[in-house]
Amino acid sequence: MAELQLTDIRKSFGAVEVIRGVSLTIRSGEFMVFVGPSGCGKSTLLRLVAGLEAISDGTLSFDGQIVNNLAPSKRGIAMVFQSYALYPHMTVYDNMAFGMQLAKSSKDAIKERVEKAADLLQITPYLKRLPKQLSGGQRQRVAIGRAIVRDPKVFLFDEPLSNLDAALRVATRLEIAKLHHSMNGATMIYVTHDQVEAMTLADRICVLRDGVIEQVGTPVELYEQPQSLFVAGFIGSPKMNFLTGKFAEPYGASTIGIRSEHIQIGPGEGAWTGKVIHSENLGSDSYVYADMGTGEPVIVREDGTKKHQPDEAISIRPQRGQVHRFDSEGRPLGRQ
Repeated sequence: MAELQLTDIRKSFGAVEVIRGVSLTIRSGEFMVFVGPSGCGKSTLLRLVAGLEAISDGTLSFDGQIVNNLAPSKRGIAMVFQSYALYPHMTVYDNMAFGMQLAKSSKDAIKERVEKAADLLQITPYLKRLPKQLSGGQRQRVAIGRAIVRDPKVFLFDEPLSNLDAALRVATRLEIAKLHHSMNGATMIYVTHDQVEAMTLADRICVLRDGVIEQVGTPVELYEQPQSLFVAGFIGSPKMNFLTGKFAEPYGASTIGIRSEHIQIGPGEGAWTGKVIHSENLGSDSYVYADMGTGEPVIVREDGTKKHQPDEAISIRPQRGQVHRFDSEGRPLGRQ
C-alpha cells in the first residue's frame, strides 16, 4: 500500500483557481475521506490524485516518488465512480476481468482474482449476468470488485453511493468498511458530500471549503473539537445549533454552538424559553424543533419517544462544558 504526500497542490481552470494550495499526508493503509459542500474541490482533488486532471502547481508523491507527470495507468490506482461505469454488453465476470485481460494476465490468475473478489463482495451468483440484470447496489459492488481485481496501491471512490436509495447506501457503506478491514489496510480515498458517510467510514476526514483545507482529523476530533464555525456546522447530523447576540454574550463569544444532544428541556439555571415548532419521534430518540426567535430553529435531541405539541412553551438549557464558543471570525474560543 502507498503513502501519498500532497504538497501545495493547486489546480486552475483558466483564470479560476479551484484547488488553492492543499498540503496533506495520507498514510499507508489509511481510509481518508474528502468531504465538503458542492463546489469545494473534493472531486477535483481526487481526479488530480488519479491523474485524470493535470496539476497546475505543487507536487504529488506516492511513497516518495513524484507522480505529477505519471500516466493514470502507471500510478497503481483503481477508481470507483458513482455512475458504476460498467460495460453493458459484458457479463459481471468479464467486467471484473477486463483490466487483467488488457494486462495480458493468465486465464488462471484472472479466474482466481475475480472469484476471490466476487466471494468477498458476495456477488458470485451474478458472475454470468449482464449489468442490466442487476440492482443498483449489485452494480456498485461489481464496480468495487473490478477495482479489487486490479490489486491497486490506492483505491479512489468518487461519491460511490450517491445513486443508491437510503437502505442500499447503508448496506453498501458496510461493504466498503468490511472491504477496507479485509484487505489488510489498503489505502483508500473516498469523496462524499454526505458527512454521515464520512463519520462512519473514515480513519481521518479532510474537510474542504473553496479549494482549501478547513481541518483534518479523526471523526471524533472534528465532532468534538471543530477548528472553525464552518466545520462545526458541517460535521454532525443534525448540524450544530448556532446562537448569537444575547445568547452568546454571557459566554464572551460572538457565536455559540451546541449539539442537539447537549441541550435539555426543562427549567433550571441558564434556561432559555421558546415554542415548539415540530417534534419528530424516531423510536430510539426524538427531535424537538424550537423557535427561540433566532431565525433558525434550535434542535433538541431527547432519548426515547417524547411528544411535544406545536406552539407548546418550553424551557431549554445547554449542558455545562458543552457550549462551543467562536469569535467574530469563526475561530474557536474553547468550550464552556
